[in-house]
Amino acid sequence: MLKEPNPGEVKTRLGKDIGMREAAWWFRDNALNLIKNLSAETTWATILAVSPDKEGMASRIWPNGLLRWPQGSGDLGERMGNIFRNAQKGPVVIIGADIPNIKVQYIKDAFDALDNNDVVIGPAYDGGYWLIGMKCGSKSISGTILKNVRWSTPFALNDTLNSLEGLKIKRIVQLRDVDTKEDLNFLRKSAKNNSE
Repeated sequence: MLKEPNPGEVKTRLGKDIGMREAAWWFRDNALNLIKNLSAETTWATILAVSPDKEGMASRIWPNGLLRWPQGSGDLGERMGNIFRNAQKGPVVIIGADIPNIKVQYIKDAFDALDNNDVVIGPAYDGGYWLIGMKCGSKSISGTILKNVRWSTPFALNDTLNSLEGLKIKRIVQLRDVDTKEDLNFLRKSAKNNSE
């Protein structure tokens, strides 16, 4: 899932800490690196779910040659539900473009988890999640999934799990997203420590 990297419209919490332009550029660079790494894998099709719809479909920022879908309207849950419903068959895995350190292996692990589970989720340290996947496509998606979720709060993961009650769920690796300057500093410190 991608937003156009317009200052003041993407990563606004981070923008309050480091400036809206810098936050938008960080998002753009992270998203482009992520797209490059994941779209090189041939065991799945990488599709860019873009927002705002019209601007995202025509954007020249994102790489050509990858299929794009408009996210549609509504809150984050409604837009993710649209993606699941647009997929004619599964499995389908959705990730955000603001998560550093997503490895190809993590995505493989998510698809593997869907062999024996209905849903796979990659928790984030802030109480949300960086990945959600479902085993099947459009015909089996309940209208109640991803409803009544308090997005961008520490309750997002638990609320989502409650909306998926009755489904077999597998959790995979927990990752840190970047919403604040502290998150960005943690990321830079971790990268520095790993390179030493």
